[in-house]
Parts: sequence; structure tokens; C-alpha cells
Amino acid sequence: MASSVFHAPCGAPSIKQLECQKYVGLRPSVTLRFNCVKTKTVTTRRLVVTASKSHDGTTKKLGISDAECEAAVVAGNIPEAPPVPPKPAAPAGTPVVPSLVSEPLFSILSRNRVINYAFNLSSEFFNCHDIAKLHFFFFWVNDKVDKPLSRRPRRNRKSPAMRASFQETNLSPENFVYPLFIHEGEEDTPIGAMPGCYRLGWRHGLVQEVAKARDVGVNSVVLFPKVPDALKSPTGDEAYNDNGLVPRTIRLLKDRYPDLVIYTDVALDPYSSDGHDGIVREDGVIMNDETVHQLCKQAVSQARAGADVVSPSDMMDGRVGAIRAALDAEGFQHVSIMSYTANISGAYFCILFWLHNQSYQMNPANYREALVEAQADESEGADILLVKPGLPYLDVIRLLRDKYPLPIAAYQVSGEYSMIKAGGALKMIDEQRVMMESLMCLRRAGADIILTYFALQAARCLCGEKR
Repeated sequence: MASSVFHAPCGAPSIKQLECQKYVGLRPSVTLRFNCVKTKTVTTRRLVVTASKSHDGTTKKLGISDAECEAAVVAGNIPEAPPVPPKPAAPAGTPVVPSLVSEPLFSILSRNRVINYAFNLSSEFFNCHDIAKLHFFFFWVNDKVDKPLSRRPRRNRKSPAMRASFQETNLSPENFVYPLFIHEGEEDTPIGAMPGCYRLGWRHGLVQEVAKARDVGVNSVVLFPKVPDALKSPTGDEAYNDNGLVPRTIRLLKDRYPDLVIYTDVALDPYSSDGHDGIVREDGVIMNDETVHQLCKQAVSQARAGADVVSPSDMMDGRVGAIRAALDAEGFQHVSIMSYTANISGAYFCILFWLHNQSYQMNPANYREALVEAQADESEGADILLVKPGLPYLDVIRLLRDKYPLPIAAYQVSGEYSMIKAGGALKMIDEQRVMMESLMCLRRAGADIILTYFALQAARCLCGEKR
């Protein structure tokens, strides 16, 4: 048992029979009281505090005021606290090395070796008469040798909590737009090349899937229709049928979920008997201006049904400005345009879109061309710029992010999705970790929103649900 003696001026108010239970961290052996004892000189009072050796590891509130707590500390009655933890031991055999310095050369060479090196330099650089230069060199050597390694980036990631504190990029369900395929039937039809994806019946399966997404925070969807072949035509007139599959679906979803954000695809390929994004001339040329005329009518039809964002993916020249003018003329100034600014023709989404489209989609080898497209889209009134595919074109996402103030979207297309799914099924990768990392990479590159088939699965992961 240890005792501490504290002295206070005699003028201080006396404290009689202070109960130790009022002081945090003090534990009596039997009964402990604080007694004010007058000494023979009568000039000081002596307070003897006896602390218990035992400690049950719990700390309870004792119901004393801040002033009493502070008075106890001033009097030297310091509450118990855990001791300074010992330094963790290194594994056996760990070499004992000096602290690193800022210059790699001097972390290897000792001071004497560096100085010897200086003396061995050629006389062309140092000579007996060049004392000032030699002194300067020794001063520089000494400064470098003694300078410690001041910048250690690992300090900011030494624990999970600190690592999370300094995370520059975050991912949340609000960043996702869920692409959903719809058809006229009532049954949900699996898409073989895309495990977990279906063509959903627009009245049943779609509504249920949207409800699942909303439950985990995904409140934005983009619709892609499968139109019956009998309704397809060379000019894609079904695209602007106000009672077509997409307008009907928009009205149904808005009736069920008024706050749901609905993106639509503006392009002729689902409605074209040729399968292209535009009207095809008999010699195979995609007719630009005539296609834009059809796209304007399609966008207005979708806006009339309740679409929040129309998304021209066709890559026709001038279509953003024409669609903006058409929407405004019909009173849909509030409807946004997400332009497929860098819709890159390649193999990553050939699973669903396999026709040749090199004449209107971007060359995968090009980078600066994205700036040309973005400048045109911004000047014509686009509200969001999209890059498709996503992960293979992180450089293009970053380019647009740095050059333009508009929100940037990335489309993680079917090929990206299927590769991760296939790798996970074959146990070659951890599907969930790769999924989340791929989405984080798109965000880090500069994407504000991500169109991804992983939206529901990733949101469940972020919300802590099981796979």
C-alpha cells in the first residue's frame, strides 16, 4: 500500500473526512478517508492519501462536481489511468539498423566512408588550393548525413481508423445508377452472359427490383428496353410512341415511387430493324441529321412520361443541342441531359451490342478526341458527361474531370461486369473485393456517378448485408 503526503497553505479551507468514493480511481483497502491533520508548526496542513493496490478495471461516475475533481487533481490526488504501453517487440533476428536519412546515398555509407570518398575525388575537382570548395562539400555531406527522414507517409495509414480518416475517395449507394433491362413479358428472363442480370417484366419483376435497390439506398435507374421485332423499323418510329414500353414503364415507376430518379436511353438501336443507333442509308452510311430528328421526338416522349434525365447514347453530331431545344420548346426545361460524351467503340460491351459502330462511336486508341466531344456537348447544353466503358478508360474520365466543371458519369459495361463475375465463379479472384475496388477506381478517377450492374450487390455490401 502506498501513501502520498500533500501540503497546502494553512489559509486553505479545511477538508474533514473526505470519502474516497467521491474520487475516480481511488480504491480503499478497508476504509479510506482523507483527513486533514494539523502539524506542530501550524503553518501547513498535511493530507495523507492511501491508494488501494487492487483495481477492478471499471470506472464509475462518482457524482462529484467539476470543481471537486479539479481540486483533487490540484491537491495531487491524480485519478488512476492505464500505464504507458510497452514498445512492441520485433521478431527474433530483426537487424538493428540506424534511422533512415533523407538521402539514399547516406543511408548506406557511413560518415567516414563519405569523407574518404571526398578525398579520393579527382584532383580536377578538388585540389589543395580549393579549400573553400572542399569546406562547402564537407558541410553539405555533414548536413545530409545528419538529416533524419522527416517525411514518413506510412504514419497516416498506420491503423484502420487513421487510414479511413484520410481516405480521399468515398463510395456510397447514392453514386450508383442501376441499369435495368425490361421487356413486355411477365417473367424475368436471365441474361446468360451476365450472371445475376435479367430482362425484367415491366409490371412485376422491374418493380420488385427497384424496391430492392431503394431498400439499400440506390434511388436512380436507367431503362433499356427489348422491343418486339414486329415493332422495329428502319427509322425506329416506335422510339417515340407515347404508349410504348419505356413511356409506360416510366409512368408506372413514377406512380409507385415518385422520388425515383429515372434515366432513359435515347438511341434508335432497340427500335431499328438494322440494329444501329441511327437510320442506315442503303449504302450503309448512318444518316446523322435525320437520326437527330428522330432522337428529339424520342427524348420529348420520354420527358412527357416523367423521365428525369434523358441520355443520348447515339454519338450523332449536334444531337445534344437539338434535344435541348426540343425539350425546352415542349416545356421540359427541368429535364436533364446526360450525354454519352466518350462512347467508345470496343469489345467490352459486345455481349449485347455486337454490330459494327465504328463510324459514329469513338476510336479506343484516341484520347484528345474526348475533349472535342466534351466541348461540343457542354456548349450545346449537356448537364452530365458520360464515359463508356469505364475501367479501361480511367484516363479519359480524369481528363474530363480536370477540364470541365460538369458532373462526370462512368458506365461500367457488361464486359467489365462479366469478367469480374467469371473470375469470381472460377475462384480466381475475390469477386466482392474486386467489385468494390473497381467501383472505387472509377470514383477516384473522377466519376460522380457510376452506371453499373453491380449497383444492388455493391450497395448491399456498403450497407453491411451479406452477399
